[in-house]
Amino acid sequence: MRTLFIGLFIVSFFFSNVQAAFSTENEKDEKTLREERMSLYKKAEATTHIPWYYFAGIDQYERQVRRTHKDVPHEKGALGIYIEPSRWVGPMNPHKEAQDETVISLFGGIGKDGNGDGKADQYDDEDILYTIGSYLQSYGITPPQIKIGLWQYYHRDRTVSIILGHAKLFKTFGTLDLDHHAFPLPLNANFSYKNTWGDARGWGGRRIHEGTDIFANYSVPVRSTCYGIVEMKGWNRYGGWRLGIRDVNNTYHYFAHLNGFTKDLAVGQVVEPGMVVGGVGSTGYGPPGTSGKFPPHLHYGMYKDNGRTEWSFDPYSHLKMWERADRQKAAKK
Repeated sequence: MRTLFIGLFIVSFFFSNVQAAFSTENEKDEKTLREERMSLYKKAEATTHIPWYYFAGIDQYERQVRRTHKDVPHEKGALGIYIEPSRWVGPMNPHKEAQDETVISLFGGIGKDGNGDGKADQYDDEDILYTIGSYLQSYGITPPQIKIGLWQYYHRDRTVSIILGHAKLFKTFGTLDLDHHAFPLPLNANFSYKNTWGDARGWGGRRIHEGTDIFANYSVPVRSTCYGIVEMKGWNRYGGWRLGIRDVNNTYHYFAHLNGFTKDLAVGQVVEPGMVVGGVGSTGYGPPGTSGKFPPHLHYGMYKDNGRTEWSFDPYSHLKMWERADRQKAAKK
């Protein structure tokens, strides 16, 4: 029995170390990628006069959207931006891999040579950023002009809003490393939750529960779970006083049934993990001000936008992971 125990301990120790090493290696890879991307953004800024954080916002949005579309090839370089071949070389160009900038322009394509090698390569990161920058530059380099250029390129208001939000976050914090999260309630609060995503709900018509309910006392502080932009704030007859925050991974974090919001919190404001944004309440299921129709709790939901539509997904595993990470951080202090 003792031999078996020692053997299991050695195996467990070995796999723990392998997992730790793998995690560290992944972190190094991500850090290297972020450094490479920032270098590319800065170079594009120098050649187009479009601030680097707009390139970062476009790239971040495109990367997240690209990975939800099976009909779009995976990125080959450091960037996630995908420009359709017909748009790059021109819709009537018979040569879908054309790299001659003059020919591309003749057929109405937007592809440009960004690194001076004489080729407008639709798979080259520098050429891609220079092409995007040149397109935006044609509308101007002031924030309102860039916004117009983005709309002309994407023809979707939500996409433009998301990209500008990402750009604002990158500009505010001056870094691409904004993937950190926090549990939405303080760990010293008395709270409980279980996986309730997909449960049936009847008030206001048959529907499913698109989130996790975290039960706690009235006025327990509710915290931002991410670096993000406040995208929505106000009343909804289902969610009561509710708040929506979008992060740099294009995930929309939804907080509902609040008893109110932090003073001066406004749509468009930048928030970060752990920042108090409101308090636990029991508002909703009626006109503005309705409260007390159910026990106080935070309804927390998560949604993704793929450039065409938005859908909810189960936040329970994320909440568990963030709670565990917060407890580990607290234990180290």
